[in-house]
Amino acid sequence: MSNIAATLKQQKEEFVSGLTGGSVSEINAVTSVATVAIVLWSLLQSRQSFFQSYGALAFVVDYSLNVAAILLSVTLYSNSPLLLCLLLAAPATVVYALPPNRTSSRRKPRVPSRAGSKAAKQLDPLPLKPFLTTYRASMLVITCIAILAVDFRIFPRRFAKVETWGTSLMDMGVGAFVFTAGLVAARPVLKERAAGRSVPVMRRIVGSLRHSLPLLVLGVIRLLSVKGLDYAEHVTEYGVHWNFFFTLGLLPPFVAAAQAALAYVPSYAALALVTVGMYQMALETTGLKAYILTAPRVDLISQNREGIFGFLGYLAIFLAGQDLGMFVIPRKLNPRSNAAPGAERNTLLLTMGVWASIWCGLYALSTSYSYGLGLVVSRRLVNLPYVLWVAAFNSASVLGFCIVDTIFFPAFYNASDPKTEREAYLTATSRVLRAYNRNGLALFLLANLGTGLVNMTFNTLEATRLASMSILVAYSFVLTVVAVALDTYEISIKL
Repeated sequence: MSNIAATLKQQKEEFVSGLTGGSVSEINAVTSVATVAIVLWSLLQSRQSFFQSYGALAFVVDYSLNVAAILLSVTLYSNSPLLLCLLLAAPATVVYALPPNRTSSRRKPRVPSRAGSKAAKQLDPLPLKPFLTTYRASMLVITCIAILAVDFRIFPRRFAKVETWGTSLMDMGVGAFVFTAGLVAARPVLKERAAGRSVPVMRRIVGSLRHSLPLLVLGVIRLLSVKGLDYAEHVTEYGVHWNFFFTLGLLPPFVAAAQAALAYVPSYAALALVTVGMYQMALETTGLKAYILTAPRVDLISQNREGIFGFLGYLAIFLAGQDLGMFVIPRKLNPRSNAAPGAERNTLLLTMGVWASIWCGLYALSTSYSYGLGLVVSRRLVNLPYVLWVAAFNSASVLGFCIVDTIFFPAFYNASDPKTEREAYLTATSRVLRAYNRNGLALFLLANLGTGLVNMTFNTLEATRLASMSILVAYSFVLTVVAVALDTYEISIKL
């Protein structure tokens, strides 16, 4: 390797090292752009049926609102995200003031052929809900943008992952990715319970390996690629050999094994708290914290100690997400309830609000020096306050998107047959976000490949603002085009 290449690699590693992050309030402000953008999208759709006939213009507007707006919030508007929110809210008020387009609202969206073949006389007890699609896809879009944007100077250093203590946008991104995976994982469990089936723990673990193997293979490929290409890496993030794909790959069997513990604890949330509570106790009462932060890297375990021990925190985050999924995915909180759809929706909102408040309260207790534990968030340790912060943020985000659904698309919740419900779902969800949601993990992998390609062919550290934005817009646009193309041709890539 030439001295120039070695110097550039060192510069890139230093560029993402030793950072302390920013405030939680700023992270909330930046991510709120996604919610305001979906409000504008919802107004355009619910009052003007703007996206009903989906052509080139609709796609560009869809991309601009649900992808480009997020990109702007972490780059050009990173110091004034609330201004960007106002710029999105201004046309929203105009659209709201315009008379609704009743003619176009009667046109029904294109329903994919697969919907008709699966339609049944009874409504699905576990329907695809618009706000969950929007939430999951929005978190993925933010993550995919950030993993490349972080290599450019236009992306503030306070948004990049912190070295040891503190909070940042990218720290939340990795936690949110795991949380959403847990939320989705509640669906098969709910199906088992609805069918009255009880799968033995060992059989569940063996079955989970089918989901783990592709991710572990991707982890090995990434490891070999990074080492073989001498790609810049941040060792204290996960370790010398560990990477995020290994974490994702090991979650399914450990979660499957954790199912046995539900005989002794009341819920996945309780199991999450027990898991991270015991881990935090070990950090505080033994030498584990010092070992993770300061031990020399002399063997395989010490070289990868962040990934190995931090996995316990990610397991807790996954379980917290699964707990949320257990009551937001089903049509009814109580299957035996005969409550009207409006009452069911209000009960769901209330329940989500209570749980979001609980997670926020626990996070406040864990971090307060005055009346709590006085702990500091550490994504490197994946400690208790980090887990609680991720659970609080994501629970509140899901609640926010659910409120938007409730206001603008009540028809989905009042549907009386599967076909009508499917049409209402398509009407209430962005085509772009549905596409991201459909092939989330595959698109995340593609985003990683794109990030590597850009970094190997371009010196991101010397890029001007214009060049930086041009590359990031092109990258996000291509990723979105691929996502929508896969969705158009009914292609679902399962990893």
